[in-house]
Amino acid sequence: MATVLTVDDSPSIRQMIKVVLEPAGHNVIEAGDGAQGLAKAQALRKLPSQVGLPIVFLTTESNDAVKQEAKSAGATGWITKPFKPEQLLAVVNKLVRS
Repeated sequence: MATVLTVDDSPSIRQMIKVVLEPAGHNVIEAGDGAQGLAKAQALRKLPSQVGLPIVFLTTESNDAVKQEAKSAGATGWITKPFKPEQLLAVVNKLVRS
């Protein structure tokens, strides 16, 4: 279905995301911190097939100003932790179909 880059310093969060998304047919690429994530995202965005690649923040941050800053930087969506696995899957599936 889709390739999903997950960036989180917590291996357990990355594993949880993988456990939710891979059985649904998604390919999950992992990065352990922001620098790794940025490098992998920039590599992905260079591929012609990845133009307009959706970016969803999965974070504990709920501040509206920070959300707006992320949106201005190109974020497509936002999910606040803690989250339900079905919520994550629904957002990813929606973005894949868009």
